[in-house]
Amino acid sequence: MAAIKFSAKQISEIDKSSTQCAVLPLFSDRKLSKQARALDKITAKGIQRALDLGDFSGKSGQTLLLTGSGKIKRVLLLGCGDPDKFERKGMRAFASTLYEACKKLSATEATLHMQGLKLKAADQTWFLSYLARHLVCANYRYTETLSKPRPASKLARLVVNVGDTQPVAAANRALKEGSLTGQGMNEARELANLPGNICTPTYLASQARSLGRKHKKLSVSVLDEKKMSELGMHSLLSVAAGSKQPARLIIMNYRGTKASARPYVLVGKGITFDSGGISLKPGAKMDEMKFDMGGAASVFGALSAAVEMNLPLNIIGVVAAAENMPSGTATKPGDVIQSMSGKTIEVLNTDAEGRLVLCDALTYSRRFKPAAIIDIATLTGACIVALGSHASGLLANDDDLARELLDAGQESHDRAWQLPLWDDYQKQLNSNFADMANIGSAGAGTITAACFLARFTEDMRWAHLDIAGSAWNSAPKGATGRPVALLLRYLQDRAEG
Repeated sequence: MAAIKFSAKQISEIDKSSTQCAVLPLFSDRKLSKQARALDKITAKGIQRALDLGDFSGKSGQTLLLTGSGKIKRVLLLGCGDPDKFERKGMRAFASTLYEACKKLSATEATLHMQGLKLKAADQTWFLSYLARHLVCANYRYTETLSKPRPASKLARLVVNVGDTQPVAAANRALKEGSLTGQGMNEARELANLPGNICTPTYLASQARSLGRKHKKLSVSVLDEKKMSELGMHSLLSVAAGSKQPARLIIMNYRGTKASARPYVLVGKGITFDSGGISLKPGAKMDEMKFDMGGAASVFGALSAAVEMNLPLNIIGVVAAAENMPSGTATKPGDVIQSMSGKTIEVLNTDAEGRLVLCDALTYSRRFKPAAIIDIATLTGACIVALGSHASGLLANDDDLARELLDAGQESHDRAWQLPLWDDYQKQLNSNFADMANIGSAGAGTITAACFLARFTEDMRWAHLDIAGSAWNSAPKGATGRPVALLLRYLQDRAEG
């Protein structure tokens, strides 16, 4: 699906410009800006009449389409509400309203005149980036296994008239950043939306290799089960023991700066289907367990966008990919396995498999001597109970790293909420037969899962994002692409710092 193209311009004489649809933001104070007065002439005073008649009041979410004249075929009025309260929440609503309005039109190109918004300097960049990101994401349609996909907007190009509010170059950078973030989110959504009979560990490996062929700065290597066994990654392999689909460890290495710079490592849980194994899940909503590779999908999406942005960082994506199925060869509750670190694990529940693949991936990632390591996983149902779908769970062994991620989530509106990682919880993982159990004894499931992972990240700056509630929606069903925006904002902040 072709992405919407964005560009910024400085258009001083609006009435002499050409567009299939001029988009005009208007506030509820009913004041017409210079641009609005110019477009009012184009509509033969249609804007002023609509205000006078009460057909358009400027309240947030309101739209009105007027017929234009000459080279301006249409004029679309978009309500912004109270000008004194038009903050980022209002900007997000504006982006959503714009897409829904454009989707109803046959126009393939539109021009947004944003001078009347009178945004602060910091908000101008944020608004343009978010606008592009939202439009790209809103236009995503899953098509792979559908004979008749849902129609998307016909809008193929949006020109933003920034007037004298900011330099065109800066505006174009913001639009490009937002567009690439949206594309990264869509890439993550596509991988997660694919059914488990297509998106297998082998398929993910092939997608990584394809990505590597597109970018000179990105090298890809894939470890098969034989190599993982030689390395002692028996925890990861235990999850795949019941499946005919072989496990894969995928390493994507982006070199955006000097080789001596320590990399930022993103580790994704890639369970391409999770039946629960011998600890079989209930049948209801089990189909949604194709989304259990949402962490891996977000690594693909974030890394792909970071490469396109040409970020001056070294970034490594590590994906632990496996399918968790029950069979005569599957790992059983009560089995004891040895991880790559040498630590032994008593498997009390085979449905707590994400941490078993992640612990070996985290141990493997030590060799990269990361500046920071972040794992992303649809790890615990307890996180959904605690936070619902609005926030990803965040736990970390470094307070500064946690704050950086929280700030990135707030700035990108892909928010996380920090939970405690106190030693008090560690005793819940005690086992009489191994160094640790793979589940806690009672309560705080999200925290004890992170406590398990913390045992494999000692001496590293590490954070864990539990995206069980944020990675997909059940109604309407589909992947969200989170937390790609958070991860990219974090990486951009590191590049800019």
